Amino acid sequence: MSFSNDMDDEYEKLFRRLNPPRVVIDNEACKNATVISVDSANKHGILLEVVQVLTDLNLIITKAYISSDGGWFMDVFPPPVFNVTDPDGNKVTDEAILDYITKSLGPESCFTSSMRSVGVKQSTDHTSIELTGSDRPGLLSEVSAVLTHLKCNVVNAEVWTHNMRAAAVMQVTDEETGSAITDPEKLSRIKELLCNVLKGSNKSRGAKTDVSHGVTHTERRLHQMMFADRDYERANNEEFNEKQRPNVSVVNWHEKDYSIVTITSKDRPKLLFDTVCTLTDMEYVVFHANIDAEGPEAHQEYYIKHVDGSPVKSEAERQRIIHCLEAAIERRVSEGLKLELCTTDRVGLLSDVTRLFRENSLAVTRAEVTTRAGKAVNTFYVSDASGSPVDAKTIDSIRQAIGQTILKVKGSPEELKPVSQESPTRFLFGGLFKSRSFVNFGLVRSYS
Repeated sequence: MSFSNDMDDEYEKLFRRLNPPRVVIDNEACKNATVISVDSANKHGILLEVVQVLTDLNLIITKAYISSDGGWFMDVFPPPVFNVTDPDGNKVTDEAILDYITKSLGPESCFTSSMRSVGVKQSTDHTSIELTGSDRPGLLSEVSAVLTHLKCNVVNAEVWTHNMRAAAVMQVTDEETGSAITDPEKLSRIKELLCNVLKGSNKSRGAKTDVSHGVTHTERRLHQMMFADRDYERANNEEFNEKQRPNVSVVNWHEKDYSIVTITSKDRPKLLFDTVCTLTDMEYVVFHANIDAEGPEAHQEYYIKHVDGSPVKSEAERQRIIHCLEAAIERRVSEGLKLELCTTDRVGLLSDVTRLFRENSLAVTRAEVTTRAGKAVNTFYVSDASGSPVDAKTIDSIRQAIGQTILKVKGSPEELKPVSQESPTRFLFGGLFKSRSFVNFGLVRSYS
């Protein structure tokens, strides 16, 4: 088996040397977008590779035409194009970004069989912790408290929740050394305690904790973790607004032996990445695709086959594709109060902040934690744990607890439950921040 894999790798390298990828970037062909063409030998995952590079640069893909029937990704028919803009809707003119695209997708790139997006690189800077388990109010607070108790500093983290399940990728350092945690006993203790927290009182669904010194693509990894955790399985009594659910259909085109996947949903950043990521992880190959996301709605059409060359074979398989794509689109959609925090980083900061949320009966539905040059830049989406509108007095108590802050409410103030003049604040966490902090609260529906 090893000999066969080595031969496959050598053949792939030889084929790529003889047929290097070609990238063409054109700012003249389209009036309102930059046109990027990528010609490359076709293989499973190549579409995701291209979409991921563009998405990681925060570029917006407004249109795409894809074809790869001739053994080449994006063959001559239809035109091989991705129409992209910057986040402000303008053409991409930054030479550094254009050069990065060319190097990442052109002859200098290195598409390996394991794919860069799921490859693991060793890191001495931090230890990566991957968590999956049942979601509940206060879960992030409990996880953060355990890490603080074990003298671990969270430098980066991303947390998603969907369908009563939670997944997180957290990068931590040792408080004493400021680098990755190498003590086997400490790593084992971290896994044990975090797994206990994730299990909670829910014994019907499992919990999983992995610790490594590797670096992966965080958002890709979160999709893989939630897919493996089967967050796409819905309970019969689940309440969900059908108007918010994306419209996904799967039909077979028997003449050409394809299955056609059609998706209509509200447009948002990274939508194409989320759907292509899921199709790739489900081991489907996209042979043709047509993407149109120039308006408020996005329309996606994919002509797919399984990696074994077959179209969808059963109703059960068809339903599974539909549910998995619905879940992929819903995971990144967060309703609730958006909180943006920027302050000097320190060990225990995440634990203190999330404990404040928990004490005020706020549940974190999604979170992104980053550290830049000693500054913690964190974004949280929170909702009232009871399901009621977020109470304005909760914001007032958090405002007093944090100290020197700037507080803004985005959206409609009437969406908040008003403060009663007689109601005292529920929880004061005086002295939480010793340094000047900036907190920005906005009631929004997020699609980023």
